[in-house]
Amino acid sequence: MNDDLLSRHRAVLPDWLALYYEHPIEITHGEGRHVWDSDGNRYLDFFGGILTTMTAHALPEVTKAVTEQAGRIIHSSTLYLNRPMVDLAERIAKLSGIPDARVFFTTSGTEANDTALLLATAHRRSNTVLAMRNSYHGRSFSAVGVTGNRGWSPTSLSPLQTLYVHGGVRTRGPFAGLDDYDFVAACVDDLKDLLGHSRPPAALIAEPIQGVGGFTSPPDGLYAAFREVLHERGVLWISDEVQTGWGRTGEHFWGWQAHARSGPPDMLTFAKGIGNGMSIGGVVARAEIMNCLDSNSISTFGGTQITMAAGLANLAYLLEHDLQGNARRVGGLLIERLRAAAAHVPAVREVRGRGLMIGIELTRPGTDEADPAAASAVLEAAREGGLLIGKGGGHDTSALRIAPPLSLNVAEAEEGAAILEDALRSIQ
Repeated sequence: MNDDLLSRHRAVLPDWLALYYEHPIEITHGEGRHVWDSDGNRYLDFFGGILTTMTAHALPEVTKAVTEQAGRIIHSSTLYLNRPMVDLAERIAKLSGIPDARVFFTTSGTEANDTALLLATAHRRSNTVLAMRNSYHGRSFSAVGVTGNRGWSPTSLSPLQTLYVHGGVRTRGPFAGLDDYDFVAACVDDLKDLLGHSRPPAALIAEPIQGVGGFTSPPDGLYAAFREVLHERGVLWISDEVQTGWGRTGEHFWGWQAHARSGPPDMLTFAKGIGNGMSIGGVVARAEIMNCLDSNSISTFGGTQITMAAGLANLAYLLEHDLQGNARRVGGLLIERLRAAAAHVPAVREVRGRGLMIGIELTRPGTDEADPAAASAVLEAAREGGLLIGKGGGHDTSALRIAPPLSLNVAEAEEGAAILEDALRSIQ
């Protein structure tokens, strides 16, 4: 059955639409932290549809909210008052930490980042943007234009002039051998030098932890240090929280809070987990920035009632059950278990991450040379063992990405770690 579906897929969908596995699977249903494929195989899900199933598969509270809203009205557009949209915007504005916050809803993280770039360039009257090396911000024309990962940047054409800053990857590059303090100082010096050779930028857009880049991150405080330099010049800071938001890192509700010395960002973008599978993205910005556009705009599908109902129910469940705390506790146990397992696998260069956002970078043993074939082999072996994980990385996709639903329990974490340990050993 999958062979027929794969043939149909290839006949009608783009060649560049990536599929996992030598023999791709069709996921038919899920419950909790598990999913099933069309052949009846059951998997422990450690990737959540690319960090999107944030709380649990088929969470009753979300399912009920969606069903009840679908029985009333599904959609009306932003041309009409929308109570669920206002309700969710109020909650997110308060949680954002941004003063006098305004919220605009989109349908994806790509569209959220696209909107943030529009706002920043209009507000600052500049099309120069700072971005991080190894970054990923989406698949739209402008989002690709600020993506610093060549594997996900299909064109060099862009409406923006993008300048790439160092610092998003702690253990590679010219500053890798420095301690954290000197690393931050060197990155700040690099930023100052870059600013001295460019027109005044509109904004810096940065992921606190780089998602597609392989869950890499700088030392805490780097973006606070950047912010101090940028603020002096009126340059905005956009924190891309599409993957780091909603408590996934355990220690903080937002990724920017690890860099909080200089306060919240001017804008943050969000998506993925808030809808638990429903298409929700958005931007939070100070009112003066959000309201800077001097022409009309709407969003046909952003903030539609059915997705807002899902978001409200999902956010309530997350907060009421302290899933951020669970990510910190269970994620801490999981990362230590994986580090212990990886210590016996020469191909593992690094196990990194926070909370339930963990990366395992693979290289050819004894070198820093990326090994994408090994990453693919581990991905396959994990699936054979009943575990779904992801992959990414800025060096030829050689990092494994582990991001289960935030309700993962200790027994499931141990089960997944054991499967992954066997998968890692299988490539030796």
